[in-house]
Amino acid sequence: MSEQDGSVPRVGGCQCGNIRYEITGETGELYACHCLECRKLTASAFSMSLMTRVADFRATRGTTKVWTRLSDKGNTLHCHFCPDCGSRVCHVTEGDDEWLTVKPGSLDEPVDYVQAIHIWTKRKLPGFEIPDGAVQFPEEPD
Repeated sequence: MSEQDGSVPRVGGCQCGNIRYEITGETGELYACHCLECRKLTASAFSMSLMTRVADFRATRGTTKVWTRLSDKGNTLHCHFCPDCGSRVCHVTEGDDEWLTVKPGSLDEPVDYVQAIHIWTKRKLPGFEIPDGAVQFPEEPD
């Protein structure tokens, strides 16, 4: 696992501020996903996810609403978002009690995009350039 910037705790929340959270431990990998679902989520070229231990994540204000979908691997993904502004905050994979993914754009302090691992690159938008030397996978790694 790689710590993004060493600052703990990390804090974040939704766009309107009604949802707030903190991460009290070191975070793991940062992913940039180019799959169709992530492009739809962001209405952009990709979505980012920051691996965070469930035990280190704590909501400090508000209650998210949850939308559930199947991932390309067939896992059930619980997508948490603000019921007021709609900002996606995190994803929880059903059955994974150790990790969740935080949407790093919701953090108050930015993450270093250069460290992102790019997945589902076979579905990336034409013309989108992945940084030289970035780790990448044509699909989702195991």
